Amino acid sequence: MCRWLAYSGSPLLLEDLLFRPTNSLVVQSKRSEMGAEAVNGDGFGVGWFGATGTPGRYRSTEPAWNDLNLREVAAEVRSHRFFAHVRATSGTPVQQTNCHPFRHDRWLWMHNGAIASFSRVKRDLTLAVAPDLFPLIAGSSDSEIFFYLALTFGLEDDPPAAVSRAVALIEQTGRRHGVEHPLQMTVATTDGETTWAFRYASDGHARSLFHSTDVDTIKRQHPDHPVLHDLSAGSRIVASEPLGTLVGMWQEVPESTLLVVRDGVEEVRPFRPVGP
Repeated sequence: MCRWLAYSGSPLLLEDLLFRPTNSLVVQSKRSEMGAEAVNGDGFGVGWFGATGTPGRYRSTEPAWNDLNLREVAAEVRSHRFFAHVRATSGTPVQQTNCHPFRHDRWLWMHNGAIASFSRVKRDLTLAVAPDLFPLIAGSSDSEIFFYLALTFGLEDDPPAAVSRAVALIEQTGRRHGVEHPLQMTVATTDGETTWAFRYASDGHARSLFHSTDVDTIKRQHPDHPVLHDLSAGSRIVASEPLGTLVGMWQEVPESTLLVVRDGVEEVRPFRPVGP
């Protein structure tokens, strides 16, 4: 469906993760090894934090491998925290407003997966968005509605609880419409200081998700690897699939799990929907 990565740590050029690794995100846009689809060519987006509290974004409907401007941006933008996403649509149109990451004030959001039978539940879910947030919906994708539901349920105050409530509402709504397994998701969201990553599916078989392990240990194991040179001990990557084959670099995020990355420390918690 899609592939994404979330980076936090010492300032890094976007190209160091988007283009340079053997299984970089741009490589995954052409031939994903672990995705539901091998090709993720229905647009892409990057979001990064820089001089201000509001993240910058660059999104396009072009395939990531075919966008020369992405190469230009990735070679110049250096950030301590950034998101990147390559899209394979689950049915909604290929248009810029449907490309991830989505943004609200200082928050970024990206999603791999789908709200099942979205056309059947779209009206009910859209009307559950808070009235003050409703006018801000710019696209037509299930992922953006999911984001605004999380904002409605308090994402800016308590992200785990807000996502849990949004998931519960999606599942309740889907089952009311006869959808057996309403949601498939790996989600990442950030306020620029903390990243929250979720892996969950209604049928118990969520899309793949991994996180990098202790950087100092990996540096000792692979002292000649160029991408590792500029990473601080607290640098962390969360990604739909490993960016390479370095031994010991990647750990799988378990099913029904929330991963919190803050100040270079990971915290793993169980995740489950709790009704709003």
